[in-house]
Amino acid sequence: MRMILVGPPGAGKGTQAARLVETYAIPHISTGDMFRAAVKAGTELGKRADEYMQQGALVPDSLVIDMVLERIQQPDCASGFMLDGFPRTTPQAQALDQALSAAGIELDAVVLIEVPDELIEDRIIHRRQDPETGAIYHLINNPPTDEAVRARLVHRKDDTAEACRARLEKYHAETAPIVPFYGAKGLLKRVDGVGSPDDVEVRIKAALA
Repeated sequence: MRMILVGPPGAGKGTQAARLVETYAIPHISTGDMFRAAVKAGTELGKRADEYMQQGALVPDSLVIDMVLERIQQPDCASGFMLDGFPRTTPQAQALDQALSAAGIELDAVVLIEVPDELIEDRIIHRRQDPETGAIYHLINNPPTDEAVRARLVHRKDDTAEACRARLEKYHAETAPIVPFYGAKGLLKRVDGVGSPDDVEVRIKAALA
């Protein structure tokens, strides 16, 4: 299964990605993790990406795509992969499509998890993180049962209402336009992201089936 996972911030992509990669026995490839791994391994592409990151600059799309191709052609991707966090714009989607075609790699699906903006904001502003374990909780829907954990939870700066609205605006302006691009290619699988993680997982698997 070769797929791309798409959706607005707070749609539950992280939760579903963890479940899907286990179900399909494929690696979860996020661009951030990919960059760090390439830099740590000292690959040629990793060194080039590190030069941009050290300067606080964005890594060029062409270099990101080269790194994606390098990563998905590794042995653990033989039975598939899940791309998360890329592409984020229509030009990136078009460039990635051309690169995959040139490499003889075909996508099976682009899964879009859809959640209304008002529900996204509620999810994000009530989200808290355990700084010791990295676990994410929701103060209303999924609070920690351990009082010690509850006491040390932190509210991340990108989980405020203002930051949430800014991220949603950026998503709708830049990333949402890739949806019709993949829809026209017959790859798009729209999934209702409202409900429990179990419910959403069932819908995704049904869409992929």
